[in-house]
Amino acid sequence: MRFFAPLLTLSLSLAAYPIHAQEPARPEAPAKEQPPAPKPVTLDDLFDRLSKAGSEREAEGIAKLIERRFARSGSDTADLLLARAAEAFEKKNYPLSIELLDRVLALQPNWAEAWYRRATVFYQIDDPVGAMADLSRALKIEPRHFNAWTGLGHILMASDDKARALEAYRRVLTINPQEEKIQTIVKRLVPEVDGQDL
Repeated sequence: MRFFAPLLTLSLSLAAYPIHAQEPARPEAPAKEQPPAPKPVTLDDLFDRLSKAGSEREAEGIAKLIERRFARSGSDTADLLLARAAEAFEKKNYPLSIELLDRVLALQPNWAEAWYRRATVFYQIDDPVGAMADLSRALKIEPRHFNAWTGLGHILMASDDKARALEAYRRVLTINPQEEKIQTIVKRLVPEVDGQDL
């Protein structure tokens, strides 16, 4: 009897554990299909939305998203230098801003935003020739850069080239038809350039 007591204890303790093989198989729940991951919004998508915006407020929001995309080069170093150039510009330290932007352009020569930013600094220090050259580079890289077209329009207006300024402003409105300030400028310029309606 003493021999069987440990066996009995062992078998009773094993009985406390469920034996999975004897349990009835549960039907497996059908695997839920995961919804497809949302498609990333491209710059082309944003420009398409901008051209179809129903109000100036909606257009402003989309334009800001585009500007944020423009401000990213893909290089952390270039992005940091651009941010420092912007700080120098805000502090009116234009020579430092230009020096930093020169470094950015050495690293990322195909970055439209960097050319646009340097053009802005050149314009600020009364170098319209340098500004126009940089704006041309920016627009060659990204023809939809509405801020570059606006800057070009302002420089051409300042040099009294109203016909080409009007052309630049019209380009802005093909990209962002809700740009109210540019609409006002175009309305004022059209009679001067195209002649008064009879």
